[in-house]
Amino acid sequence: MKQLITLAAFFSVLSTFAQKIEKDSLFIQSEIEHLTIQLAYQPQDSAKVETSLLLIEKLYTVKDYKKALLFIDQTERLSETLKYKRAIAEAKYFKALIYSTKNDYYNAIDSYNKSKRLFKELDDTLGYARVSNGIGHIEIKRGNYAEGLENALLAIQVFERMNLREELSLAYNSLAEAYYNTNQIDKALEFNYKALNVRTQLQDNAGIKNSTKNIALLYSERKEHRKAIEYFEKVLNLLDTENDNDLRGEILPRIGEEYLQFREYEKAAEYLLEGLKYNRSTQNEDGLLRSLNSIGHLNLKQNKLKLAQAQLDEAYSIAKNGVNKHELLKNYKLHKELDSIQKQYQNAFFWQGKYYDLKTELDKESQPKIPVITTPVTETNIDEAFTNEVSIENEAINKENEKSIKRLKLLSYVLAFAILISLLVLVISHLKHRKRLEYARELEEKNKQIELQNEAILEQTHHLEEVNKVKDRLFSIVSHDLKDSISSIKGFIDLLREDSLTKEEFYELIPELSENADNASLLLFNLLNWSKSQMQNLESNPELFNIQDVFHNKMGLIEQKVEQKRIVLIDESQRDFVYADKSMIEIVIQNLLTNAVKFSRIGDAITVSNRDQNGKSLICVEDTGVGISPENLNKLFKNNTFTTIGTKNEKGTGLGLTICKELVELNDGRIWVESVQNVGTKFFVELPKTKSSS
Repeated sequence: MKQLITLAAFFSVLSTFAQKIEKDSLFIQSEIEHLTIQLAYQPQDSAKVETSLLLIEKLYTVKDYKKALLFIDQTERLSETLKYKRAIAEAKYFKALIYSTKNDYYNAIDSYNKSKRLFKELDDTLGYARVSNGIGHIEIKRGNYAEGLENALLAIQVFERMNLREELSLAYNSLAEAYYNTNQIDKALEFNYKALNVRTQLQDNAGIKNSTKNIALLYSERKEHRKAIEYFEKVLNLLDTENDNDLRGEILPRIGEEYLQFREYEKAAEYLLEGLKYNRSTQNEDGLLRSLNSIGHLNLKQNKLKLAQAQLDEAYSIAKNGVNKHELLKNYKLHKELDSIQKQYQNAFFWQGKYYDLKTELDKESQPKIPVITTPVTETNIDEAFTNEVSIENEAINKENEKSIKRLKLLSYVLAFAILISLLVLVISHLKHRKRLEYARELEEKNKQIELQNEAILEQTHHLEEVNKVKDRLFSIVSHDLKDSISSIKGFIDLLREDSLTKEEFYELIPELSENADNASLLLFNLLNWSKSQMQNLESNPELFNIQDVFHNKMGLIEQKVEQKRIVLIDESQRDFVYADKSMIEIVIQNLLTNAVKFSRIGDAITVSNRDQNGKSLICVEDTGVGISPENLNKLFKNNTFTTIGTKNEKGTGLGLTICKELVELNDGRIWVESVQNVGTKFFVELPKTKSSS
């Protein structure tokens, strides 16, 4: 009975809403008819222009663009006759709006610019801002993001000052999209928050849901998964059970995917199974595809390969016939991982090929598409105009030449005589000064050689002083850290020899012993490499090798520590070849991965990746750990022994990054770091992919 009452109430609300829409539509049509009749009987004056502008606005609202353009032309002609600038500006503004809806950007921009000039002459700030906002939207659509953002930001300043909330809602949302498309994620997040604030004030439920979802997606892209979950769940709480089926079907698997990043499999399964069941019941293909991909990913992580196979195959059957290419791309990647785990390498290679083909296609589609405006040009007219211009110029030149020939003959004799005298004077003065210049040059060269020798000696002195300081600091650290590690190992051996340990105590102490041994090993490893570099005995033996193999090898060495800290290790590396000394680059990657683990907290994520940039390989090791303070950033890569304690009191020598810098530069590469405290750190290494021509 309750269900029948609820259903009746829903249909009653729906009927009322439909009646309201129909009533509003009839009211606007009635207004249009009234204004049309009123316009027909008005004299040709400014009042008729105002009535016409009201009619144009109503026609634009009901999307009757053809009729609106007819009245715009009439209004422009009458306004020109009356010299009524504001009306001309308004008419051209509406013309630009109509052209913009038809994607006729050339005519839209032309009308906007004419309207903008008139509003500026009239000192109409609001009109100027509305036009700037329109130009901004068009330029953003065309991919001219810099110009689009400049115009939109100019308009927003006026809208904010006048508190025009509806205009601000659309402007903020458009700017957020533009910043996202230009990969300025922080600015996109800022303007989505502003849009959400305005839409909350307007009680715009649809806009609130859209902005909240955008914020969640941006946090997900920044790998801030906890914040992403928080805002996805806010969207869920805002959803209407009757009208938001598609959005609910999208959000449920997205939350599950976020929990999957933390390996919280039970929580992920809860949302993913609910999403799968819900999308099947509502027959939402897009939501079903997303749910199957994500739950297949979950089962792949839990090594439930048969179940993952069935779900990914079902997702593929949906995706290959649909339009969601991004989920199809994800499906290719998951299929490749599944076949790789099952050692079906031929199938994995097949999925890898499809993945890169589609990724290339999507990358091309994401590039800004700027319309090409072609204006017909008549070559015959151009040729005729050019011929006429040349003939006129030739006649003028001939007349001028006749007059000047005679003058030139007389001048040439005088100049020739003057030149001969000048040459004689120059030769004599040159011979006198030549000896002085040669003597001065010899002195200058000797002075330069002496200066260079002094600079070299001074530089060597500074270098030796630096090395001595580092050596003193290094011996202090090495003696302390080696003493701790070796004392701990010796104490353990003494306990074993005296049979003072039970079996349980033995197993409890093994991880601590292993960590002490690792610390001592890393200390000696970095010390050896540093000493070699300082003695200038390191030489690079470059070769072509696959950087992805180095990543996989070194990631395997840190698995134990990653498990201990429950760190999420994300591998986004690609098969790519670099031209460098492989053993040196292995040292660099190992140091960067060890540092990332050292300064990551429980539950943080470490991502390794590489990509092509300007013909070189750009390697990145990123973590979401404690980050580096600005004052400590300046101390990195210097010839000193700067070090800090890890999140679990791990120690270091402070030599790792110094060695990394020297090894990378020995291979014609460069290394740098970007970090925000309490957000995370990114280390970048750029290496050549081919042998240098030098």
